[in-house]
Parts: sequence; structure tokens; C-alpha cells
Amino acid sequence: MKNSYQKTIYACFTAYIVQAIVNNFAPLLFLTFQSTYHIPLQSITLLVTVNFALQLLVDLASVGFVDKIGYRASLVIAHIFAAAGTVALAVLPDLAPDPFAGLFIAVVIYAIGGALLEVLVSPVVEACPTDNKESAMSLLHSFYCWGHVGVVLISTVFFRVFGIENWKILAFIWALVPFVNLFVFTRVPIAPLIKEGEKGYTLRELAGKKIFWVFLLMMMCAGASEQSVSQWASTFAEKGLGVDKAVGDLAGPMAFAVLMGSARAVYGKYGDRWNLERFMTGSAALCVASYLCVSLMPCPAAGLAGCAVCGLSVGIMWPGTFSRASASLPGGGTAMFALMALAGDLGCAGGPTLVGMVSSRFGDDLRTGILAAAVFPLLLLAGIALCRKS
Repeated sequence: MKNSYQKTIYACFTAYIVQAIVNNFAPLLFLTFQSTYHIPLQSITLLVTVNFALQLLVDLASVGFVDKIGYRASLVIAHIFAAAGTVALAVLPDLAPDPFAGLFIAVVIYAIGGALLEVLVSPVVEACPTDNKESAMSLLHSFYCWGHVGVVLISTVFFRVFGIENWKILAFIWALVPFVNLFVFTRVPIAPLIKEGEKGYTLRELAGKKIFWVFLLMMMCAGASEQSVSQWASTFAEKGLGVDKAVGDLAGPMAFAVLMGSARAVYGKYGDRWNLERFMTGSAALCVASYLCVSLMPCPAAGLAGCAVCGLSVGIMWPGTFSRASASLPGGGTAMFALMALAGDLGCAGGPTLVGMVSSRFGDDLRTGILAAAVFPLLLLAGIALCRKS
């Protein structure tokens, strides 16, 4: 029976690559949009805000409709939106009266797909009958990292070989990934999240459980710990080392993503031999140390190494929190996963925002901003301790 669900797990791995495509392809083209369509940078920044805001709204709205229409239908719909939005990115700017309106609509379409995938994929893997759910969850989330790395590298090679003016062709190529995977999800088996004869928690029942609020705090801190350094790593590399943007992207966020994916893949391979709680505790402690290295070490190269180590340390936080919550609240169902995704997204936005605000307060000193963000892995350590007591 477990073998029959292996294709389901592979389809979920691909779904996280799809999410990486819709989140990371368009940002590679922001300067191209600016020069080609004469769109001001302020308007292009709005596209990022819209993407994030829609993710929060879809996280919240999914509580009400996913269980009603089912996971299979929801996953197919998510892939349709992801594929359609990626195609629309190449088509609508030239068809719409205003190119920015075309880009805006495209972002809305694929953001809905990406947000749905974030809510749906983890519980589907959690429901699959696997020997070690924590390992499977960690391996699953590593595919977002590999997808991120793949999108950047493949797109960079494509632009170098065929010219960035042919980016629309690449958009159609990337759209094939969700288009093919949606047909896979029409056929693979999907196990019920709540076992037959059992009843999932209502929102009120979940809210009444103190441990649920601890997991929400942990999820928010996981997202914040991950993005506080990741979002500023390229800028830190450029300002601290004086390198150009291409080198900064490779030395900063690319190294971060590779090590984060490696941590998740290693735990996915050997997680059955390790205690998840201890692994998360050690990772959170290493995260605090990496933040201190970035913010306090006088040598810029050491600070950049700290950025990379941070990627290694945060790898288990997001999937590990999901696994701990599933084990502690087996009746959590869609509502729990959706609200945890919402908390994670809030952390992903709040962490970099705190870094930026504190940095601005201290004369654009990124080191001080990152030092302030060390509060997030410290709170995560406190959350792990509270879980242990519960």
C-alpha cells in the first residue's frame, strides 16, 4: 500500500518546485519589466506586495473551501492557476492597454496557485502512509530549495545563451511543469487527512488548545528566521564585500538556499535515526550563533559565511514544526495547516521588515538589523521548550 503512494509523494515534490517557479521566476525579470514596459520601480515593488498579500488571504480562505471540494480538486485548481499565471506573465502585458495591469493580473493568478500549494502539499504528504513522516516532510520541503536554485541557474543560463529578450519563451517552458503535474494529481491516490470515523478539530477547538498557539509562534519564528537573513543576504554581500550583483546573488541567497535544501535533504535521508526535537533545538541554537556571526564579526567574509550557515540552520524549522504539530494535534486537519501556513507567511514578511526598520534606524546598518532579528530563533527555542513541557 505504501508503494502506491510513492507517486503521490513524487507529485508533491514537483508541486513544491512549481511553487518555487511562481515565487522566483518573475523577480529575475523586474529590471527587464522596468526597461521594456517603462514601469517605475515603485510599481514593480507593488507586485511583490500583491503576491504576499494574496498568499495570506488564500491561506485564510482555504480553511473554508478545501475540505468541501476535496484535496484532489484543490490541487488541480492550484496547478491550473500556477500554469495560467506563468503563461499570462508573458502574454498579458502585450495584450492589456497598460502593461503593468497585465503583469498585475498575471501575478494575482499565479499567486493564488502558489498559496494553495503551500496549504495543500504538506498535509497530503503527512497523510501518506510512510515509515517516517518527519523525514518525508523534511525531504518534501527541500524541493522548494532545489526548485529555487534551479529556477535561478536555468534561467540565468537561458538568458546568457538565448538573450534575456527571449524570456517569454522561458515563461512558457516553466509553465509546462505545473501543466504536466496537474494531470499527475488527477490519477495518484490521496489519503484522507482525518482517519475514517474520526472528526477533525473545529477552529474554536483548535483555538482552545494552548499547544496550537505555541506551534503558531514557532511557525512564525521559523519563517522570520529563514527570511530575515535570506532576503538581505545579497545586499549584505554587495555592501559588505563590494562585489557586483551577480556575485552577490550567488554568494548570498544562492548559498543560503543550497545549504537550507541540503539540511532538509539530509534529515529526509537520515531523520529516522535522529530525534526531531533535539535536531530542531540544535538547529535553532546554530541559527542564533549564525545571526551573531553576521552581525558582530568585523570580517565581512566571516559575516557572509554566517549567512550561509544560517541557511543550514533554518532548514528543519518549517517542516519540523509542521511534523511536531501533526503529531501533537492529529485532528488538526486543513484548518491547522492553513493557519500554520498563514503564521509562517507572516513571519516571512515580518522578519525582513524588522531587519529593514532597525537598520534604517541605525544609519542603514544591516548588521544591527540582523542582530535584532536574532529574537526569532531565540523565541523558537522557547517554543520548543514549551512543547517539551506540554
